[in-house]
This record gives sequence, C-alpha cells and structure tokens, in this order.
Amino acid sequence: MNKQHHYTTQITWTGNKGTGTSGYTAYERSHTIQSGDKIVIEASSDAPFRGDVSKYNPEDLFLSSIASCHMLWYLHLCTDNGVIVKSYTDNPNGIMQTFANGSGNFSEITLHPVVEVTEAAMVETAIDLHHSAHQMCFLANSVNFEIFIEPTVKI
Repeated sequence: MNKQHHYTTQITWTGNKGTGTSGYTAYERSHTIQSGDKIVIEASSDAPFRGDVSKYNPEDLFLSSIASCHMLWYLHLCTDNGVIVKSYTDNPNGIMQTFANGSGNFSEITLHPVVEVTEAAMVETAIDLHHSAHQMCFLANSVNFEIFIEPTVKI
C-alpha cells in the first residue's frame, strides 16, 4: 500500500504599500513563508519581476529544494552502502525561460555536488550513488524537465 504524506505552509503577502494592487507598480512582491512553528522565510519575486533581491524568491527555493532532496537521498544511500561522507556541498544552477505572454518554466537544472569520502575505495560507489539518489528524489520525480548531475568526489 502506498503512503500519502501531506504538507502545508502559510504564505502571507506583506507588500501592500497602502493602496493594495491598485497598479502594477503600487505594491511590493514581498511575502513571508512559514510552516508550523518553523522560522519565517522573508521572500519576494526575483529582481526582473519587481522583486527584492535581498530576499529569497520562488526560483531560489525551487532550485534549493531539488538540490536538498538529492543530497538527503544521497546521504541515506551512502549510509546504506558503506560510503562514509565527510562533507557535501552543492552549487546547483537552473535555467528558467519566460515566454511572450509572461509565463515561463524551468527547462533544466544541473547539480554540482562535491563530496568528500574517507577512503579511495569508496570513490566509485560514491559517484554511482548519485544516479540512485536522483531516481529516489521525490522532487526530481515530480518535475517534467531534465536534471543533470555533475558530481565530484574527493578523499
């Protein structure tokens, strides 16, 4: 039997400068994101969409979510396969395209995980497990574009 997991969050627009959405430039795109008692995330749209560059935007969070999901599965699979990871960093990048009507979509994401393991004998398995992590990642399985993985494994 399949299990279902339910998630909720609260998004609150904080960008009303006094006249609401009376005009395209009359309001800020600022908002907060909160889930339960977790810390509040200050967010906005990206700068090209009249956003505040000092705050996270949906595209930042989307890209981070994909990379985070991959990392968490990867660490789990390393544990299961006897690969001891000492450090993990990633600097993912994504390509989003916009269309004449204002809509858009991500066309690809590339993950660049850099992993440090404890022994040379673990390197090959450590590289291979990125493929398995990609197959297991809930978010990677939920998108309709390619996610590329360019791993580096160090000892």
